[in-house]
Amino acid sequence: MKPTLSVLTLCLLLGACGSPAQRPDSGIAPPATWQSPHTAGATHDNQQWWNRFGSQQLGRLIEQARLGSYDLAAAIARVRQAQADTVIAGGSQLPEVKAGANANRQKLLRGNGYSQLDADSDNNAVDYFNANLTASYEIDFWGGQRATRDSAKFNLKASEFDQATVELTLLSGVANTYAQALSLQEQGRIAELNLANAQSVLKLVQTRFDSGSATALELAQQKSLVAAQQRQLPLVQQQAEDARISLAALLGRPVQTLSLGQERFDQLTWPAIDAGVPSQLLSRRPDIARAEAQLAAAQADVTVARAAMLPTVTLTAEIGSGADRADDILRSPFYNLTAGLLAPVFNNGRLGAQRDKATAHQEELLETYRGAIINGFADVEKALNSIRGLDEQRGWQSEELSQAQTAFNIAQSRYQAGAEDLLTVLETQRTLYAAQDLNVQLRLSRMQASIALYKALGGGWQVL
Repeated sequence: MKPTLSVLTLCLLLGACGSPAQRPDSGIAPPATWQSPHTAGATHDNQQWWNRFGSQQLGRLIEQARLGSYDLAAAIARVRQAQADTVIAGGSQLPEVKAGANANRQKLLRGNGYSQLDADSDNNAVDYFNANLTASYEIDFWGGQRATRDSAKFNLKASEFDQATVELTLLSGVANTYAQALSLQEQGRIAELNLANAQSVLKLVQTRFDSGSATALELAQQKSLVAAQQRQLPLVQQQAEDARISLAALLGRPVQTLSLGQERFDQLTWPAIDAGVPSQLLSRRPDIARAEAQLAAAQADVTVARAAMLPTVTLTAEIGSGADRADDILRSPFYNLTAGLLAPVFNNGRLGAQRDKATAHQEELLETYRGAIINGFADVEKALNSIRGLDEQRGWQSEELSQAQTAFNIAQSRYQAGAEDLLTVLETQRTLYAAQDLNVQLRLSRMQASIALYKALGGGWQVL
């Protein structure tokens, strides 16, 4: 028995000395700085970033989404599945122990019996009892069992990172949709004001037409403008209701139970966000961490596939006892030690193909990991570029809106005095409405660009 124990001890020592899986290397060097200019010196803390938009209602909606989202609940369930997989994979690291007990009665119903039966005509009923305890252990010569455990652990991490990605996508979606719903409410309010203003001009044109100082063409033009703005109002209202429905779906509830409160779009603000440096992004985005964990799991799977091509040694120890009477079951104990060697000889290339498949899967996930890094850089760059461009546009658009309002006021006053024709009033009115509507759209785009930057930076998530 000494050689068997020596082999077991040696194998356990070899397994303990195995090197842990190394962190995957993408081979991509992050740039030193971002291409797009951004605010420096702003806050680095992106935890609970949604609170930085000055909206308590948004914070309440975020918490409702965390509790009610079915997508997030499904991601949490996937994490629990991965946790169970790690327990299953780690089971082979220790010996498997089984206990058994058996009670048997063999009775001859008639005749003299035959050689395969213990019972015969002289002793037509035979009882037999036994109990055993068996331990078996597969020696992890080639690290395949350890690699299986490592693969499960990395897959668990990938599931946890996936949950964080789902949550980040959910929360940014809630913030985007809420901002969109408020902006459409504001656009609806502007449409109502412009409709009321167009109707006021129509009354003026009707009065002048009745007095003979306005033509039928001018009256028809203004009526057409009023009709166009009346058509625009239900369109905006429909879009606002669609946004509410989408928001309710993100919260996991019917739209009938959703209330947005009395918050106005112009009450929302956006913070200055520091994007940091590109190298920090690798530890700030859960989707990149997920791709990295999947690659590490695939590397471990290659080790598992290679180990399957090599011999395996299994040790088994059994302690048992048996008797013809239950009272005597412990009076005849025995033990049995077994060592088995199993080596693949011919499998028609199946094991080699499994190794090649695992290697190709590793190569695929390496490219996916690289793509996740590059896409992460691109997401930040696009968000920074949008913020810069929208800030410039909004600066000029504020002047555009101010001058459009002034031009309409002057044209309306001159038309009332008979010093200007209706065409000028109509043109300035259209310009004013378009400028007001564009002002809301640009503000929404700027809000969504800040949300996109928070999401691109990982939303305050960090690798633990």
